[in-house]
Amino acid sequence: MDRLEAMALLLTVVEKGSLSAAGRALHVPLATLSRKLSDLENLLGARLLMRTTRKLSLTDAGIAYVAAARRILEQVDEAERDAAGEFTEPKGELAITAPLMFGRLHLLPIVADFLAAHDAITVRLILADRNVDLVGDHVDMALRIGTLPDSAMVATQVGTMRMVCCASPALLAIHGMPDVPADLQRHPCVAVDTPMPVPSWRFRDPASGAALDIAIAPRLAVTTPEAAADAATLGVGIVRVLHYQVADAVRRGALAVMLEAFEPEAAPVHLVHAARGQMPLKMRRFLDFAAPRLRERLRNIASTRPANSA
Repeated sequence: MDRLEAMALLLTVVEKGSLSAAGRALHVPLATLSRKLSDLENLLGARLLMRTTRKLSLTDAGIAYVAAARRILEQVDEAERDAAGEFTEPKGELAITAPLMFGRLHLLPIVADFLAAHDAITVRLILADRNVDLVGDHVDMALRIGTLPDSAMVATQVGTMRMVCCASPALLAIHGMPDVPADLQRHPCVAVDTPMPVPSWRFRDPASGAALDIAIAPRLAVTTPEAAADAATLGVGIVRVLHYQVADAVRRGALAVMLEAFEPEAAPVHLVHAARGQMPLKMRRFLDFAAPRLRERLRNIASTRPANSA
């Protein structure tokens, strides 16, 4: 049996929390995955996993073996990168992930300039509105908007992103400008319908800093922030999205930002990558190239005002 393959399979099972989830992520039949793990346990003469219908957990031997396997695979990965010259020369494929709209508008132009400056590097850019598993999906770096969970990832902050409320001037001419968040309950609103919808919009009391949760009954619910912003420009209702998703419409005067004093604290924006001993030069070069350019773009978004404003 291939021990390194078996170690990698075991780590994926532990990271995903179940055999079926690992099988889907690896595109390996469940029966094949189960057999390879059983072969590994037979080779070791020890049970590594305790499997029930409800959950999967590691035995004491499994905990120790997973820790050792992770170290071994990291060393093998580093040795392969070293042999390929990735620590002495910036070359090879760089896999990067980012939110769909932000990646298309703001990261893609930076990637294009980076590729023009580095002939020996290729980039696989994964744009998706979900947190891609960097380790499981073999991704080198991610751009993340929002507070990061505690993890083994290394993060470089490149700015912040506001959550803003806005509406078309035509709508505000009919319904008036809300003075406080509670006024939104008397205005038509557009919501983004997510897999885990939130029935309220969160604001912050500027005096006390306390959270203000305002229940919203939207006139229209859509599945993407882009569609919500489009609906707002058409006068359907007030929308609440990340600032970059409406920055162009605000600049054109198609949308007006409101309730700025009540906005929640701006979310941090980071470039993150998995912790490892030595960073391949392709990653170091991209981080050094992209971070200042992203900071400039995020500053420009934060300062967005209507083009005709004084």
